Amino acid sequence: MRDNAPPQQLTFDLPLDPRYGAEDFLVSPSNEEAYALIEAWPDWPDTVFLLRGPPGSGKSHLASIWATRAQAWTVSAADVAGTNVSHLISNGALVVEDVDREAGRDEAALFHLLNLARERRFPVLLTACGPVDGFGLKVADLRSRLRLAPGAEIGPPDDALLKAVIVKLFADRQLGIDTSVVDALALRIDRSLARVREVVAELDRDALGRRRRITRPLALAVLDRMAAADGQEAGQEEDGQEDGDGDRSGAS
Repeated sequence: MRDNAPPQQLTFDLPLDPRYGAEDFLVSPSNEEAYALIEAWPDWPDTVFLLRGPPGSGKSHLASIWATRAQAWTVSAADVAGTNVSHLISNGALVVEDVDREAGRDEAALFHLLNLARERRFPVLLTACGPVDGFGLKVADLRSRLRLAPGAEIGPPDDALLKAVIVKLFADRQLGIDTSVVDALALRIDRSLARVREVVAELDRDALGRRRRITRPLALAVLDRMAAADGQEAGQEEDGQEDGDGDRSGAS
């Protein structure tokens, strides 16, 4: 018996370059405080500012907007090392991304950078996901300095922002989308813009591979499939941790 379902099309998972222009940033109550901070430049009351928000919330987008206006360089926290601090401050302004990420972070160099920024009135915008006390900092003076740094926090997206981002991400992929699909996704998707990007990408791949348009049933099916996959991965991680604990217990 022949299967009448349309054949799947070979797809190539080519990542889309995010658009970080000021005109591409969507303002809502969840991010308006952070957006106002960037808009206030250069009338900042301090030289060091900390921009916080969950992954995918728009921190890098806002930092990119400010970097363009301030003609700032953008580096990761792991790029700030004792040998290049003088070079980094030579440009006149700097964005340091992911100061909460411990991998490769040189706390002494970062503290030196912030001290020089204060002395020379050199503006630095720092980004991080959570509160300073969760950064795992070992240098007490750096922890104190960051606690005192003014800044803003981006909160979870509200309904209006969530729907606007869904529409924008589909438009970036040159895909028209029905409002019923947008409403269904906004109702059931995790309150995370990072998750929205994952879901839109998965829907695009699924629709292209099956040569189907994106409908509400397809969107809900993809959400269920992704949730099941996440649950399976979480279960495997827990099993791995239990096995590891058992191995350590047997060896001691």
